[in-house]
Amino acid sequence: MDNIHYLSQFNLLKALDTDDLIEMEQLTVITVVPKHTFIQTPETFSERLFFVKKGKVRLYKVNVEGKQFTSDIINEGNVFGELDMISFGTREHYIETIEESHICHIDSNRFEEFICNRPRFMLSLLNVLSERIKSMSRLTENLALGNLHNKILFILMKLADEHGEKSDDNYCKISVPLSHQEIANMIGVSRETVTMALQELVKEELIKTGFKTIHVDRENILATNIT
Repeated sequence: MDNIHYLSQFNLLKALDTDDLIEMEQLTVITVVPKHTFIQTPETFSERLFFVKKGKVRLYKVNVEGKQFTSDIINEGNVFGELDMISFGTREHYIETIEESHICHIDSNRFEEFICNRPRFMLSLLNVLSERIKSMSRLTENLALGNLHNKILFILMKLADEHGEKSDDNYCKISVPLSHQEIANMIGVSRETVTMALQELVKEELIKTGFKTIHVDRENILATNIT
């Protein structure tokens, strides 16, 4: 019953009644994946749908020169993966745990039969896919058109919205450990460029930084209209 209660917490699965959740629970297998372990590489890709029960995972690509580009960091309650009839755009990605994570994967053949008989669930799935597409579209637009500061602030606000922890002051702590190189991987510039830009944003009091930690002043950043 613990797994059924957990599944019911996903926005995607809230359209299901108890009997459907019981059947969904029978379709899933939960694996504890250690920190910094690959769930998938482009070479090991197979068609599966995954739920993050606990933890955080990073999705990224690598170009021919070996440079990484992080496309997303997702936490518990989120879904990723590929099936014949469903795509979250992860086929060519490396997917790696940031911390120890509990990952559910679903039997693909039985899942397709499951959703075909449940139109409300199919609508929920389409809504999740739509929101993911809109989020990626905003990210692509900002990275293509924004200046350096706006690119960094957009990424930090996205991470704060998804992984933020409130603090006593006006700042919000991003709970994902972030090095300057990891931020550089998200916007496609050098680590040195990011370091200088972060120093300037600290002087503007839009962010505070520590060892692999960043706090953002959401109110002041929103006033810059970068989102």
